Amino acid sequence: MTTTFITGANKSLGYETARRLIEAGHTVLIGARDPERGQAAADALGARFVQIDVTDDASVAAAAAQIAAREGSIDVLINNAGIYGTHSPADQITAADASEVFDVNVVGIVRVTHAFLPLLRKSAHPVIVNVSSGMGSFAATHDPDRVESRNLAPLYTASKSAVTMLTTQYAKSWPDMKVNAADPGYTATDFNAHSGPQTVTEGTDAIVELASIGPDGPTGTFRDRHGDLAW
Repeated sequence: MTTTFITGANKSLGYETARRLIEAGHTVLIGARDPERGQAAADALGARFVQIDVTDDASVAAAAAQIAAREGSIDVLINNAGIYGTHSPADQITAADASEVFDVNVVGIVRVTHAFLPLLRKSAHPVIVNVSSGMGSFAATHDPDRVESRNLAPLYTASKSAVTMLTTQYAKSWPDMKVNAADPGYTATDFNAHSGPQTVTEGTDAIVELASIGPDGPTGTFRDRHGDLAW
C-alpha cells in the first residue's frame, strides 16, 4: 500500500487531495500546523494526523522522526503548504513580507524534503509532488489571454517560480525519484475568497495524477489538469 504524507492538508486543496488519495487506496498522513484543525481533518477523513510547521526545523524533524518510528517510510511526499502573503502594492512590500512568503513556500519545501528524504529512499518507488502555480509561469503571466497575466502578486508569483525551478533541479539530482510540480489552476479556495471558477476537486486533478504515477511516469515536469504547462 502507498503511504503518502501531505503538508497543509487540513483544508482546501490539501484536504481534497487527501480525500481522493484515501479513496484511491493510499494510506494518508495529514500534515498540519494547527493540532486541533489537523486532528479534526484526519478524523473526518480516516487518516492519521502528524503535526508539522514547515517553517520550523525542530517541528519538521519531529514529524519525520514520528513517521520513521511508526510507518518506517513513505512513498509519496506532497509539499502542499503555502501562503499568499501580503496584498500590498509592490511599492509597499517589505523584506519582512518577502521572508514570510519565501520561508513557507520555498524554504519550507527544502526543509521538509531534506528531512523526509531518508523516508522516501526506503520506498521502491519514491515520488515528490510540489504544489506550484501557473502564477509562477513566465509564459502564463505574459499571456494576455490567461488569468495569471491579470493578477499582480510579486511575492507569491516569485515564490512559485522558485518552487518550479527547485522541482526541476531536484528531479535532475535524484534520478531514482519522480519529482514534479503541479499547478492547481484558478480554484475556489481561501486564497481568493473562493472566487476561482474551479472546484477543489478540479484543482487537485494534477496533484492526484502526479502523486499516482508509476515507475515509468514523468519527472521534472510542470502540469495542470489539462497537461504540461509552459515555464
